[in-house]
Amino acid sequence: MNSSRPYLVRALYEWIVDNDCTPHMLVNAEYPGVQVPQGFASDGQIVLNISPSAVRHLHMDNEAVSFEGRFGGVAHTLYVPTSSILGIYARENGQGMVFDLEPPVIDDDEVEEGLESAPEPDDDGPQPPRPSGRPSLKVVK
Repeated sequence: MNSSRPYLVRALYEWIVDNDCTPHMLVNAEYPGVQVPQGFASDGQIVLNISPSAVRHLHMDNEAVSFEGRFGGVAHTLYVPTSSILGIYARENGQGMVFDLEPPVIDDDEVEEGLESAPEPDDDGPQPPRPSGRPSLKVVK
């Protein structure tokens, strides 16, 4: 199945705007493909005001969120892959959603190159012991 993140981001954006609040998006600024003004990021993250009055040409699809915004009076074109979005919430009350960090998508060609350059496994080395018996789960309170 496709990731639910882009659908949730779009739905929460609409919900926040419909309730006359200001949608803010928390983004991992170091995620591959993210195009945001780096001078405004802090600890590898940036909070973006994506309200209709703050941005132009807002486009949200399953791959990314893109728009034009101003930072320090200078216009910038931003591109935010949906996997880099860490959360979306209303500035006024903090209601919204935080997402788990997703690993970057690796291209099939990169996987093949990595397999070709990976060292051969050493069959002579010691093998870790295999667990025996049935697996069990415990409730931790």
